[in-house]
Amino acid sequence: MSGKGSNSARLRQYNERVILQSLRHQREASKSDLARIAHLTPAAVADIIDGLEQAGFVRQLGKRLGRRGSPSVLYAVNPTRLYSIGIRIGRRATEAVMLDFTGEICARIGQDYDFPDPVRVRRAGNAAIQEFCARVSRVPGATVAGLGIAAPYFLGSWSETLGFPEDLGSRWQSIDLMTFFDSGEMPVFVENDATAAAHAELVLGAGMRFRDFMHISIDTFIGGGLVLDGRVHTGPHGNSAALGPLPVSPSGLSTAAVPSAHRTSLMHRASVYVLLDHLQAQGLKISRVRGLDPLPDAARQPVRDWCLDCAGALAEAILAITSVIDLRAIIIDSILPRNLHLELLALVQARFSATAAEGIVAPELMGGGFGALASPVGAATLPVSALLAPDSSVLMLGERSDALAGRLS
Repeated sequence: MSGKGSNSARLRQYNERVILQSLRHQREASKSDLARIAHLTPAAVADIIDGLEQAGFVRQLGKRLGRRGSPSVLYAVNPTRLYSIGIRIGRRATEAVMLDFTGEICARIGQDYDFPDPVRVRRAGNAAIQEFCARVSRVPGATVAGLGIAAPYFLGSWSETLGFPEDLGSRWQSIDLMTFFDSGEMPVFVENDATAAAHAELVLGAGMRFRDFMHISIDTFIGGGLVLDGRVHTGPHGNSAALGPLPVSPSGLSTAAVPSAHRTSLMHRASVYVLLDHLQAQGLKISRVRGLDPLPDAARQPVRDWCLDCAGALAEAILAITSVIDLRAIIIDSILPRNLHLELLALVQARFSATAAEGIVAPELMGGGFGALASPVGAATLPVSALLAPDSSVLMLGERSDALAGRLS
């Protein structure tokens, strides 16, 4: 679907989603504004807004003055009507967030560990769910839309590289994340962590400006998410834009392993574990990125060296990506402290600009807006998107549309 509404009575449910999505993007709008944006008649919009207001999803903000004619009543989504929970299971930490209906983070709980032991991860996630649901229960009329879970593929893999127990991979392979946490009756959605980060940008960040972009997540291992025509594309195996295996030239760091070939993988140059290994090889006892904020004097040059090496690898990767896919933007985010992230971003922009490759239209290179919270925030957007975002599937007659019907009432 184009994202435009329809005046057909049979499409009311779809039109409700168009209006809500438009209102979330605009933050505030009048009925006439929404009629223009959604290409609906003013009467149809008025009827939908009145119904959504009665159900508690929309609230009045006041009147807009200063224009010709009668003042317009402004509307916005009601932030306390609907909440969503997102949990990111990482290789070094679990992070849980709760978003209100506007997409703002209203609660956050995190726990660090040396490795993702399933028992410990489950305990931390259940505690966060219990705490968040208790908060929502104290808000009159509030509902939890669902739980989103973001986790890397092959969570327990690369045990030797990261110093994990040898059996960790097999322990995670036997776990079904759909039933891993005590989520009660709320809907559960599971997504790759890098894909979830891309979804956060699509729904709450750069997706307001771009419908076609690649999202690059620099985490313990690098990952990516591909957005085309306003949709996240995961591919037939759910592994699109994995990025880690992408071939690049060998690292120039003095502490890098001697390459066995003329190429190495992007994962071994543009991942945070490489930075931490480089620092420890220099005698610096820094095992987590938060040890770089503030940046110790002794770490300045080693960090700079890694940033230069990482930027070179990313510039190669971006050139390869844009040679295959025509994109409006490449969004780079990371778990690094923001000052280091911005320094790395500037180096990537400079290195890519110096490439001056012919035959491609250079995308805009920009930083992501969520940092270390991109994956859990993206996970938390999944239940709301499934329930409320405009989706042509609601136009299909049959069992699935019947199951969705009336969820806004």
